[in-house]
Amino acid sequence: MLKKYPQFTFAFAIIFFAEIIAVTSNLREIRLVTKPLITISLMLFLYFIIKRESRFTKRVLLGLFFSLLGDVFLMFVHTNELFFMLGLGAFLIAHLFYIAAFYLDSTNKMDVPKRHILPIFLVFGFFCICFYYFLRPFLGSMNIPVLVYSFVITMMGIMAALRYGKTNFKSFAWILMGAIFFIASDSILAYNKFVERMEIGDLLVMATYMLAQFLIAVGTAERKYVKKN
Repeated sequence: MLKKYPQFTFAFAIIFFAEIIAVTSNLREIRLVTKPLITISLMLFLYFIIKRESRFTKRVLLGLFFSLLGDVFLMFVHTNELFFMLGLGAFLIAHLFYIAAFYLDSTNKMDVPKRHILPIFLVFGFFCICFYYFLRPFLGSMNIPVLVYSFVITMMGIMAALRYGKTNFKSFAWILMGAIFFIASDSILAYNKFVERMEIGDLLVMATYMLAQFLIAVGTAERKYVKKN
């Protein structure tokens, strides 16, 4: 992967470490540049690397666009709590576009052993339910919004996993890892906001988030639809 897109990987690595430094040093002015560049760089990467846009790519690009809006809104949470709700809503829409993209591959007529499907629902569903019930006493008025968001991001993870055998393995693996990192990032963010603020919470949130978006973008670039012989 890194050898196939060296210029992009190098450019994203610069953005990654610049954002990490800005987070750890609390450089809000720098983050006004570095944080939006995360998704902007990925959108540009997909635009230039994929010569012929498919419905899959367009939906991922829309997911990245709404993620960009979410990033921008969340940068101003310290000024008004309303920006948290706007950010949550933007990321909710982003996940819906990711679900719509991954769904395209899951409808592939390729036969996949049913034994691979049940563990997918169990793992993602079990984590979502357990983590939500852990958060619930701390949510207050945010109970319903967080419940809805938890359901949607869990479906995003499930749809990413259901691409198994329906597309080439590289694309499946990158996107599934991206979905897992996304769930990890949002889980840490929720714990950090509603339960207890961790000293390295923001760092963990952004590191896992950037890896998530990067892996989803690369998985999209690597995607090849598998057809029956």
